[in-house]
Amino acid sequence: MTLPLKPNTLSLSQMCRSIEKGEHTAEAIINACFDQIEAREPDVRAWQYQLDREAYLKQYRDNQSFYESSLLKGLPVGIKDIIDTKNMPTEMGSSIHKGRQPIDDATCVALIRQAGGIILGKTVTTEFAYFKPGKTCNPKDLARTPGGSSSGSAAAVADTMVPVALGSQTAASVIRPAAYCGSIGYVGSRGEYSLRGAQPLAQSLDSLGLFSRHVEDIQLLRSILMRQNLSDAPNESVKPLRVLVCQGALIGDTSVEMAQALSALSDRLLNQGVDVVDLEAGGELLEMVDHHGHIMAWEVCRNLALESNSPEMLSDPLSDLMEQGKSMKRARYLGSLKAAEETDKWLWSLCDDVDVVLAPAAADIAPLGHDKTGSPHMSRPWQAMGLPVITLPGMQNSAGLPLGVQLIARHRDDDRLLQIAKWFETVLA
Repeated sequence: MTLPLKPNTLSLSQMCRSIEKGEHTAEAIINACFDQIEAREPDVRAWQYQLDREAYLKQYRDNQSFYESSLLKGLPVGIKDIIDTKNMPTEMGSSIHKGRQPIDDATCVALIRQAGGIILGKTVTTEFAYFKPGKTCNPKDLARTPGGSSSGSAAAVADTMVPVALGSQTAASVIRPAAYCGSIGYVGSRGEYSLRGAQPLAQSLDSLGLFSRHVEDIQLLRSILMRQNLSDAPNESVKPLRVLVCQGALIGDTSVEMAQALSALSDRLLNQGVDVVDLEAGGELLEMVDHHGHIMAWEVCRNLALESNSPEMLSDPLSDLMEQGKSMKRARYLGSLKAAEETDKWLWSLCDDVDVVLAPAAADIAPLGHDKTGSPHMSRPWQAMGLPVITLPGMQNSAGLPLGVQLIARHRDDDRLLQIAKWFETVLA
């Protein structure tokens, strides 16, 4: 006999539909999420700050008529702790900002509240969304890193504590933790979403990110963040006609099992009648890994000028990055920005009728240990070009741990990317 799904395991969209049909109450779903947090948070440690159950339910009941008629029904959302929330601290993973209390919500938070979402809490981030790990463990294997920098958001969603969460990406801060933890992670085209109220790290690279367990929830959140009616957005599933496959070796080291997983998925696409083309490149994407690093170092050095006044409170990796940016010639920085523009044009000129690029989301499964968050190189080229990206779960290694793959689309082609991802979701199921 198949046991009924626990309410907290449903997608956000399924939760909303079940409330409308009278199958679940909002309070039953909220309580199921808190039950999961109470059972798992001592081990997973996804939250930097969170409302307790009573405070959450009071907020819901005090405005119940609004939530009942709203799009998100008063359901919980997690927010990465570099994004400002007026009723919760935003400390950015650093003791420099311990106790920092914003006076306003970030734009993305305000839009979620307007749509009837309740912010359950702030999820753990690495220090200023860079490399120093927080306290979070990988819910699929507690001995492994969850990735970073959006560590808590990826873990909380993958472990069904909340249906969705917000993150951010400057290098691989959404795609890598989503891949490691087995959730969906989407990064919008650079400039697609407002970053007002989010701590900047490198403005030429920063993008807002979303986590969920189903593509339809990414589409739902996107409609909210774009201030569009969901019915006006193209949400149907679209089968791609042609997919450009980028082997991990074109970007850097990948494991044998990751290469095998990508090959197996390519075969599956061929069996579905999709034209699969292998990307043949010289060193263009590999060079973009270095160019991304140059851009990041230059801009981080200048964005974190205030924090550089407290060098003893910064981690060694962040201090080293800032020193690299400080000593860099501006010509190198400008050259790397130019290279990103040229590589973007080159990529799509290779196969102008391709729908998406398929590539590894990370080099391998999540590494053992919690002192590092894993290598970001599989995301650096696409992030430097400002492209929309989504990683999807479904592939596994021989031990059953997640091997994430990512789909990359043209700049501002986010809607079509999500439509194609919805089709891929069925293939990977």
